[in-house]
Amino acid sequence: MGVGRVTGRGAPAGPAGRPGRPGVDIGVGFEAVFLDPLGQVVQQRWQDAALAVAFEDLQPVSAFPVVPGRRWGPGLWWSGTTGGHVSAGSSAMRTQLMVLDRDPRVTGLAGRPVRLLWRDLAGRVRTWTPQLFARYTDGTALLADCPSHPEAGGQRALTAAAAIGEACAHVGWTYKRLQPLDAAPAANLKWLAGYRHPRNQGRPGLMDAVLEAFTAPRPLIDGVEAVGDPIEVLPAAFHALWHRYLDVSLDAPLHERVLVSPAPPPDAGRRGADRDAGAPGGAGGRDAAGTAGPPGRDGEAAPGPFGKDAGCPDGGAARGQVGHRSQEAG
Repeated sequence: MGVGRVTGRGAPAGPAGRPGRPGVDIGVGFEAVFLDPLGQVVQQRWQDAALAVAFEDLQPVSAFPVVPGRRWGPGLWWSGTTGGHVSAGSSAMRTQLMVLDRDPRVTGLAGRPVRLLWRDLAGRVRTWTPQLFARYTDGTALLADCPSHPEAGGQRALTAAAAIGEACAHVGWTYKRLQPLDAAPAANLKWLAGYRHPRNQGRPGLMDAVLEAFTAPRPLIDGVEAVGDPIEVLPAAFHALWHRYLDVSLDAPLHERVLVSPAPPPDAGRRGADRDAGAPGGAGGRDAAGTAGPPGRDGEAAPGPFGKDAGCPDGGAARGQVGHRSQEAG
């Protein structure tokens, strides 16, 4: 199957390489390459693939590269949205996965499920594999890259971003280069992510009691102590904050006196789905952040905003239970 040529205006080039007519279907200029459920490589017209393929269910079309000397390598993120693992290629990508996993509009996530091909003005085939795919509740989708800094990837990445943006716009999707989070929101998100698994809802009735305690805005610790022992209740409160059953600002470091409010009504619909998702127990043998870790021991955790032992009766020794921290793979 040939790859159509795309001009700088986003229109396919004519037979002799001349710019195509304005308004010509730009979709013929892009093709998609992906792995089918059996692991076979498939290449087809981008417009057809975008309409018919559930990219959120596919494995990466190519592995994330391992760069010698870097502290963080490829791993897996356990998604509270899908109940499965999503491939992540970098720490920056994992942070963006956290953001999307917490977004109630997102219904599916995948790492590198599709590669796009097109021809530039000189007729050369160009390819790019976006790092991240997210499906939204309205059926549209996001293709994204997760640079560690705005200039990451150089001019090639910026040129590819313009082309992928055109391809996505043609099918009603969005492409973004997701910028890194500031330190405080990133740390807060990582902390709450350690409590995203349904096991942190606690005993029957505890989550309802937590939500009842915050029917009006109040400091976190006041609402938690009104329900019971903070060691038992804090994990359920953090779980509610992760899933947006309760609302809190993540712009400043979290602390025990942070103001917690009821969640806006649109987020309430996700609570029932979460309660039905997953069985008690660990997230597929991974640590709380979903990154593969050595079996039988906790990963080395970055200090959290509530101290090392918050919410864990034995100071973090109860692996797979409340208080298990996120891991930065070394």
